Amino acid sequence: MAVFTALSEARLAAWVQHYAIGKIIDFHGIASGIENSNFFLTTTTGEYVLTIFEKLTAHELPFYLELMRHLAAHHVPVPDPMRRADGALFGMLMNKPAAIVTRLAGSPRLAPQVAHCAEVGRMLARMHIAGKDIPMYQPNLRGLPWWQDNVPAVLPYVTDSQHRLLTSELAYHQSFFASLDYAGLPGGPCHCDLFRDNVLFTSCDGRDALGGFFDFYFAGCDKWLFDVAVTVNDWCVDLNTGRLNQAQTQALLCAYHAVRPFTSSETEHWRNMLRAGAFRFWLSRLYDFYLPRDAHLLKPHNPAHFEQVLRERISADMLPWL
Repeated sequence: MAVFTALSEARLAAWVQHYAIGKIIDFHGIASGIENSNFFLTTTTGEYVLTIFEKLTAHELPFYLELMRHLAAHHVPVPDPMRRADGALFGMLMNKPAAIVTRLAGSPRLAPQVAHCAEVGRMLARMHIAGKDIPMYQPNLRGLPWWQDNVPAVLPYVTDSQHRLLTSELAYHQSFFASLDYAGLPGGPCHCDLFRDNVLFTSCDGRDALGGFFDFYFAGCDKWLFDVAVTVNDWCVDLNTGRLNQAQTQALLCAYHAVRPFTSSETEHWRNMLRAGAFRFWLSRLYDFYLPRDAHLLKPHNPAHFEQVLRERISADMLPWL
């Protein structure tokens, strides 16, 4: 993620003495994203990622770290948080909570093919099933209450057309989320941010294999269909038009369905969740674009892409499904 907190090697060396990970060989900041300060960390025992949490509090953090440990224990390939000498999964660094997790092998596929989408769908279903019995709960902190709080914050910066879309779409989702149909949708722990750059693939003999999911710091308990919609809106989209690629979408959904079959209610409300997923990211990108925080390596995303995606999900005559 973007580096908001500058960190010296001397300060880091003193802090990592609380972990059994050896001595530091190298560390450097990761320049993507806009939420936390992340660093690649190489020590005499291996490769890790250090995250300093800029917004999440020490009260909120255990859910994310325990979820990753739970998934790793259930053979879902995710970063595994390292325990400190006192048994804790995080400590305080530069007066902020911080954690060290294992670094997964592989690299993102930013121009995914049908086979990549199928692998992601299959693993996402496995992740949903594996997370069902985690004995912790935390809502999706970028869900409807966050939308209600932050739509007013961005309205002064947008055009009249965008103003109308933001307010009408918020009203639409408030109504849907209050319905019995919404309440009956299955759910549990979700990644909530499973974009192309949060999945790694490894290559062997010219073939790609899924290496793992990472960056769980937007995770929360939500409807599984929302998690699927967020994923499809990124993995299966034509970046120029915002439209869904039918072959990619069906590959992801069919692979998911083979592991955890969709319910009839999920089928009925597929468009609703695609709109919800697009709205969530349009709003957050508007917020980060117009109300940014300072960072050493900050690269805010252009919100125009998800406005285009949202308008297309609303207007499309047909949307790919199973």
